[in-house]
Amino acid sequence: MAHITFIHGIANKPSAGALLDLWLRGLAAAGGPDLPAAGVTSAMVYWADVLYERPLEAGLAEESLEALEAAGVEPVDLSWRQGESPAERAWTAELGAKLQAALAAQEVATATSPLDLQEAGPDGNDARDRAESVRLPWFARERLLETLLRDAHHYLWNAAHSPRQETPYRVQDEIRRRAVAALASGAGRPGPHVVVGHGMGAVIAYDCLKRAEGCPGVDAFITLGSPLGLDEIQEKLKPAWTAHDGFPARVRGSWINLYDRLDPATGFDPYCAGDFQRAGVAVVRDIHEPSHGRWRHSIAKYLSGPRFRARLSTLLGLGGL
Repeated sequence: MAHITFIHGIANKPSAGALLDLWLRGLAAAGGPDLPAAGVTSAMVYWADVLYERPLEAGLAEESLEALEAAGVEPVDLSWRQGESPAERAWTAELGAKLQAALAAQEVATATSPLDLQEAGPDGNDARDRAESVRLPWFARERLLETLLRDAHHYLWNAAHSPRQETPYRVQDEIRRRAVAALASGAGRPGPHVVVGHGMGAVIAYDCLKRAEGCPGVDAFITLGSPLGLDEIQEKLKPAWTAHDGFPARVRGSWINLYDRLDPATGFDPYCAGDFQRAGVAVVRDIHEPSHGRWRHSIAKYLSGPRFRARLSTLLGLGGL
């Protein structure tokens, strides 16, 4: 039977097992595919502990993915910026400016979007958005983008980081090791083997499939809210990456890239088809998964997306589930 490897995105998380359970429950909610019931095995590439001292409290895992995302937002220690080289400083400034501009544009758009007027209450706001704004206010969304900036830097520049005094890491080396091991484990199971990466998890998955020594092949690749379309991310994937031949040869089948146009983590460039061609031919399927609310990078929303669910079910051989 099929196997799926998930790779989570930014911010702190509960333990690996609790996080995987939350993703599976989020995917199955409201009639979505119930992977364990269908006999599909799964694993989570867990890397939050490479950047955070301790996981979120286990009790949070019993609430919801959106509540979990809000709880995982922690102030970002900006002292890491002091040790940047001039090249790093320029790279961080350019990427940070794009992410901040995208967040500001999303805030303006979602304040007046027709999607936010559905099921409107007496004050004209969607009940879902009112609840979300309490859980994830503006300052928290800014912190999440600061976290994305730090995580992207630490991974792509292979920064030294010590979340606990006794565990110093080279961030890219450690996360690559975990991801390759998980992909190798999945490769040893009956197929098809599908990899799903959210946000920075998509960057990690691509990096391993394209550049990591010893990484096995997979049958299909799905990216959700991926920043891979940004020039600054692609710059750090060279020389293995080129637009003409950016498709990872280790992906034997489809790469499906799902995005919401107002997801600030994509920084105005959510598309991958033109930048990750196979021998000059665009083969990545970029699919708009329209969402709702004022925070469009939410994994809960991507997991509930009908286009994602339909394509994942097809790739896993689950038919109409």
